[in-house]
Amino acid sequence: MDNLCDLLKTNREKKGLLLRQVASKIDVDTALISKIENNDRRPTKKQLQKLSKVLELDFNKLLTLWYAEKFYEDLKNEPNAFAIIKTLSKKVKTSNM
Repeated sequence: MDNLCDLLKTNREKKGLLLRQVASKIDVDTALISKIENNDRRPTKKQLQKLSKVLELDFNKLLTLWYAEKFYEDLKNEPNAFAIIKTLSKKVKTSNM
């Protein structure tokens, strides 16, 4: 599964948790969890970390999907998207990460 919202929803349902139960555990309202699962809103990194704990999911996997979707949204209509990604990849490879 390569979609963050689907991964979160599927795992919540597998655990038998209601939207309101997840919302309560991460200190947000139920509507926000619904918006995240419907891909109408992106969780913050802090919320994502809390969701990973509640749903027992690997935070690094969630964070990778979160960034990939964020970058996609930023670049989807950019004519130079591939050049930007290539430049970013080079910067990451040559940095001291």
